[in-house]
Amino acid sequence: MAPQYEIRADYDARTIVVYQAYSPPIADAALQAGRFVAPFSFHRMTWIKPSFTWLMRRSNWARKPGQERVLAVRITREGWEEALSQAVLTTADPAAVAQAAVHVQWDPERSPRGAALNHYSIQVGIGRHLIRTFTDDWIVSLTDLTSQVRKAASLIETGHAAKAQRLIPAERAYPLSRALEVRLSSGG
Repeated sequence: MAPQYEIRADYDARTIVVYQAYSPPIADAALQAGRFVAPFSFHRMTWIKPSFTWLMRRSNWARKPGQERVLAVRITREGWEEALSQAVLTTADPAAVAQAAVHVQWDPERSPRGAALNHYSIQVGIGRHLIRTFTDDWIVSLTDLTSQVRKAASLIETGHAAKAQRLIPAERAYPLSRALEVRLSSGG
């Protein structure tokens, strides 16, 4: 049985994939530039999620207004861990949360059909004071997964969940240092 609080992600020796859903104008501009550019907002927090199925639940499989395009954002593990090292849990003291460059919250992980599972998925909010570092230094590549997302959703809806599973990125436990484990502990 998997630990209740564990980061699960698609990663390699150098990078980790996080997912975000955007409106078509934001996604198109980012894909064309190879990084986030206007109309992406550099003045508000952006939330990144290593759980594909959690984002599918959040974006309703790319059907929620303003979240019609799903991007796989491959970032450096160094950047990911830098963000985590600055993270404050959203359940912490409100003054600490207000001052934090990075927010973290744990939400129930989701099955492909959207059911809550018995373990939690991490969301990481990159604050406006760190967002340029995220967009300019940490991002390695952006990939549009929208057609894959729509195909998987269609398969699930028509009773072909096993076929849909092949379109869902494989995720495994992400190794954390003991210091990061303590920082991200939900108190649980």
